[in-house]
Amino acid sequence: MRIGLVAPPWIPVPPPAYGGTESIIDILARGLAASGHDVLLAAASGSTCPVDKVPGPPLADGSRIGNGTDELRHSVYAFAAMDDVDLIHDNTLAGPLYRHRPKGTPIVATAHLPFSAENHDIYQAMATDTAIIAISHHQADTAPAIKIRRVIHHGIDTQSVPLGAGDGGYACFLGRMHPGKGLPEAIETARLAQVPLRIAAKMYSAEEHEYYAEVIAPLLGPDVEYLGELNAADKFVLLGGSVALLNPLQWDEPFGMAMIESLATGTPVVATFRGSAPEIVSDGVTGYLRSSPPELAEAVIAAATLDRGECRRAAENYFSAERMVAEHLALYEELLAEQK
Repeated sequence: MRIGLVAPPWIPVPPPAYGGTESIIDILARGLAASGHDVLLAAASGSTCPVDKVPGPPLADGSRIGNGTDELRHSVYAFAAMDDVDLIHDNTLAGPLYRHRPKGTPIVATAHLPFSAENHDIYQAMATDTAIIAISHHQADTAPAIKIRRVIHHGIDTQSVPLGAGDGGYACFLGRMHPGKGLPEAIETARLAQVPLRIAAKMYSAEEHEYYAEVIAPLLGPDVEYLGELNAADKFVLLGGSVALLNPLQWDEPFGMAMIESLATGTPVVATFRGSAPEIVSDGVTGYLRSSPPELAEAVIAAATLDRGECRRAAENYFSAERMVAEHLALYEELLAEQK
């Protein structure tokens, strides 16, 4: 197959630091190419994913994430370059609704955002002629009126992730500066557990800087350290040395990449019962799911007794890049067969 992949226009593929969606697109593109397929990628400038790329992409600017004009312009250029592909897999919101997309070419769209009142009608209209992929069963269940063609969990190249010993004497938090990520709850949990906390978080937008200054900075201290945003290598060092990843989500995150990255390093995950967390964390085996900071604190202490090898095996068995690529290919082949 010749497959067109459309990434969002704001962060390169792979991302230099933060960028869960871009990481997944990079893993998928590499896996498709390794399986013998031709891949044409439309992504932001600076993308180094080793597949063919659409020329003349927009300048990468993480501070403009979500800008509609950027996404629309990106869609125009992407679809104009993909008139000779067999199938297009779009990871933007605007692209699948573009009126000049190639006629007769199957379109797949992954819903990286939660289904919400704001976008429900958009995805419902999109699903009339686009195969929608949800990234967790919880996400799919939140929108029963939207036709979901597949649920495909994200995957990770576990072979490229070093197994950590968890001997750093700290817990960690990995994400972005947003109330939904539960960073204040993570800080409270770590202090109740009397375990130092190291924080790696993306902070691009004005809202993220404001949230950090007003809410998070006053909570920092000798036992709670903000490291900034880390590159991939440093991120895995942080995760691998941690006794647990603290992920006390306060929103229904469609899929938590940080959780499977943590498991790949052998580090258990301590999270709340929100979004995809129950689909990723096996309670008492690869981490714990709890509701409040006192319960989470007890879980952080208990996490040190869990088998880190089980965490790694869970990542390899359930969240591998190979499994993710195979499930996408099965869907692509099914859609192309329906065209005949």
